[in-house]
Amino acid sequence: RPPLIPAVRRLAVARGELDVWLLPPPDSPRDVPYDELDTHERGRADSYRRPDDRQMYAAAHVGLRRVLAGYTGIEPSRLHLAGERHKGNGERHGRPAVLGVPGGAPQFSLSHSHGLAIVVVAEARVGADVQRLPSAETVEVCLPALHPSEREELGKLPEHERTMAFGRLWTRKEAYLKGLGTGLTRGADLDYLGEAGLAERPTGWVVGNLPLCSTHIAAVALAGAGDRPVAVRAVPTAYLYAPDAVARLVRMEPGLRSMLRDPAEHGDLER
Repeated sequence: RPPLIPAVRRLAVARGELDVWLLPPPDSPRDVPYDELDTHERGRADSYRRPDDRQMYAAAHVGLRRVLAGYTGIEPSRLHLAGERHKGNGERHGRPAVLGVPGGAPQFSLSHSHGLAIVVVAEARVGADVQRLPSAETVEVCLPALHPSEREELGKLPEHERTMAFGRLWTRKEAYLKGLGTGLTRGADLDYLGEAGLAERPTGWVVGNLPLCSTHIAAVALAGAGDRPVAVRAVPTAYLYAPDAVARLVRMEPGLRSMLRDPAEHGDLER
């Protein structure tokens, strides 16, 4: 068992709640401690052709490890991250998980896009997705891949509303598929995640969008039912990349508290 970080209290996420961490990019590539990543992560980072993409991937995974260190008490570089169907051969499949934590570890999901990463931590199975606001061209290209009811729903909107509605829909869909553990290997047309036909929504999951900034859209999917409290922490760059980052993170109070609503209980959805 890896040794625990001395003198750092452990964070805990309450049953049925969601902790959301918004992670910024570093000011400089030199701020990203690549040595905290494992062999798999370093290989994935090196596979990106564009330096900005490579840096974003590495920074997101360093941030993930530092957040999870706050919940597990284990040094970021000593965390053993693997997939649910991990077979000990170094490959990862399905939803990621932390292995070998005394007393167990919380569930989590990571997503990053164009300068912003989010980590969502929960007691139950969870998926998260963040995307930069899509262009009108992206919407037109992706529309045919959607569920028929989603295509019909978006087609009724005026063009100036369609881009935002599509972005909200697509992040909900990816969050749900990540929660399942399939990602987009499961067809995007198989599950309805729109805002009109509640009866068509997948059962056993609460899926909704998060309050975020003006440039990005995010969503989470949490296994279960009922409204879920959400605590959001926007981590300053100076905290995340500091030598004592974990100690700083565990002392952070949420900057925003909101509610992930279960539409099955309310009969409608917040837009």
